[in-house]
Amino acid sequence: MLNLKMSSLLLSLVLGSALVQAADKKDAAAEPAVKKSDAGICHEKGSASYGNTKKFTAFASVDECVKSGGKLPAGQAAATPAAPVVKKSESGICHDDKSPSYARTKKFTEFKTIDECLKSGGKLPK
Repeated sequence: MLNLKMSSLLLSLVLGSALVQAADKKDAAAEPAVKKSDAGICHEKGSASYGNTKKFTAFASVDECVKSGGKLPAGQAAATPAAPVVKKSESGICHDDKSPSYARTKKFTEFKTIDECLKSGGKLPK
C-alpha cells in the first residue's frame, strides 16, 4: 500500500514537472522578437531590459519597432538603413542616386529600378 502511494506521488510530481516545463517552453516561444515599452523604447530578445518589459507592443524586428516611432535603448547604435535605389517623390518623379534631388527627396515610394518606378506611373526628372 505504501509503495502504491509513493508511486502515485512520484508519478504526480513527474507529470506536474513536465507540464510546467511545457508551459515555460510555450511562453518562451510566444515571446515576440522585439518589445516596444510604454516609454517607446525597443527592446530586443536577449537584451538586459527585455525580460523586465511587461507592458509592450510586440514587433517582429527592431526595424519595424523603430519605424513605428520607437527608439533604441540609450547607448545602442542605430543600424544604418540601406538607401533605396530609386525614390518616387510625392509629385511622381523617379529619382535615382545620380539625380540632384535624390538626397532632398524625403517623402517617397521606394523602387529597386527606374523601370519599376516608371511602370508605376512615375516620370523622369526634366
